[in-house]
Amino acid sequence: MKFEAILFDCDGVLVDSEPLTNQVLRDMLEASGWSMTLAECMAYFVGKTVREERAEIEARTGQPLTQDWLNDFYQRRNQALSDALTVIPGARAAVQAAHDATRGRIACASGADRFKVEMQLHKVDLLGFFVGRVFSGHEMPRSKPAPDVYLAAAGHLNVSGRQCLVIEDTTVGVTAGVAAGATVWAYSPQAVGDAALLLAGASQVFRDMAEVPGLLTAV
Repeated sequence: MKFEAILFDCDGVLVDSEPLTNQVLRDMLEASGWSMTLAECMAYFVGKTVREERAEIEARTGQPLTQDWLNDFYQRRNQALSDALTVIPGARAAVQAAHDATRGRIACASGADRFKVEMQLHKVDLLGFFVGRVFSGHEMPRSKPAPDVYLAAAGHLNVSGRQCLVIEDTTVGVTAGVAAGATVWAYSPQAVGDAALLLAGASQVFRDMAEVPGLLTAV
């Protein structure tokens, strides 16, 4: 295999968290004055952090985005995830195959906060694969689409970005992986968005995480 390390995004790649997180966000934004459907909320926010969209939220609601509001959002979000989070079908087999193919040189590099990432991986029984190798964009100078979180993960594994495979599901994440010099495969369960993922620099798009073991044996 030509990759020395494999780096996974978390939300939407390993765990099916986006609908749960965005339902909480949609409800709280509506209460603040910005009304939209769940689909519209996901289209706008998936791949982004709430705090980085402060200006847009404040413009739409006419209210300041306070730390208390963010803390309330994080608390409600974490409860929803704790109650109902599920693993992406095929993710366990994909992570196991990546672990075996790289002799354990895998990492989870997410734009989300560390507590959320580690809580989610624990919830779906994947944290054991990534102990000591979880990287949060909140702890970097810049989050995705900047490459910082992927470069930090690669550096920890003693490889360059060019030696890494990144598995992502958003254009923001693909952009980050490409900027790190990595080869990026984009998981896209529906055909919608394929063109944008490829335009962002993904080398290929696949539909099912269960395809990953076979794809790895072919490179």
